[in-house]
Amino acid sequence: MKQTRGILDSISTSIVALDANLRVVALNAAGQTLLQTSEARCIGQHAGTLVLHCAEWLESLTHALVNSAPHASRGVSLVLVSGQEVQVDIIITPVLDGEGPFQLVVELAVVDRLLKINRDETAQHAQETSRAIIRGLAHEIKNPLGGVRGAAQLLAKELPDAELAEYTDVIIREADRLRDLVDRLLGPNRQLDPQPLNIHEIMEHVRNLITAESGNQVTIKRDYDPSLPEFACDRAQLIQAVLNIMRNALQAAAPHPDQCEIMLRSRSQRQFTVGAKLHRLVCRIDIIDNGPGIPAELLPAVFAPMVTGRADGTGLGLSIAQSIICLHGGALECDSRPGETRFTFYLPMDTRDA
Repeated sequence: MKQTRGILDSISTSIVALDANLRVVALNAAGQTLLQTSEARCIGQHAGTLVLHCAEWLESLTHALVNSAPHASRGVSLVLVSGQEVQVDIIITPVLDGEGPFQLVVELAVVDRLLKINRDETAQHAQETSRAIIRGLAHEIKNPLGGVRGAAQLLAKELPDAELAEYTDVIIREADRLRDLVDRLLGPNRQLDPQPLNIHEIMEHVRNLITAESGNQVTIKRDYDPSLPEFACDRAQLIQAVLNIMRNALQAAAPHPDQCEIMLRSRSQRQFTVGAKLHRLVCRIDIIDNGPGIPAELLPAVFAPMVTGRADGTGLGLSIAQSIICLHGGALECDSRPGETRFTFYLPMDTRDA
């Protein structure tokens, strides 16, 4: 039974095992995450208690049980007990040998999650392509830029009138500014230095920085999961990523930072796929603000370099944040509407304690 338990929990698809009376016999880790409940709470409960408005759900289960025939439903809308609605594909398979407590095995595959995995892979490929293009452009820009700067320095030494050096100083300063811009376009320029850290310490550090920047005007709420274990990450780079996201929210609220509210939330998620890799446990961080939201036309490209909705913005903060999260093997997502913008990032917690 212990081996069966391990197999069930290692499957990323949600599995619910039912007996002949449609009572729950087993619920794997992915199923607990999807249904937002625990196995201990569900064991022995009727399948109808797992969801609200359960008529269609029970009809499918009864049909498969009575006819001893597999049943599949695509794009079914289930309303969880919490009130959240999810779109799932359901496959119900009868256990034909009739031995043991299992009579039905129900597989629930979240349609939204499958689409998201495809989007993650597409976004990762697009980011890698854009980074390769930027690296090529940076090489082509920095080489002649260095020559321009060097020539301006030599010219400054040969000028007979010291007042004319003002013009060469402008050339040198602008060359340095362009070099810095190119360096920022390239994103993080050093390898990760992962150390076991508490993610909440990083969040609290950034919270203090943002509070100071706003003159203690912004309201920052916290909803942390204290059970999250320490896991390996680069403290300095993660601070930069979180700071970029929270600073974005603060700047969106200008010139009224006192009306800005930011919620910081941490949770763990089991059997979660990032890109093409399945992780046993990941840390999920939500950064939610009540700002005006990101314009709909900018939202699909919000993580692309140089994309910004502000006249004074560089469009590099979110791009750099995404690069840092990806370097950690995670993913960064954005969902925005007027009054609520949510940035969510997932970080693998591949630790023994997890």
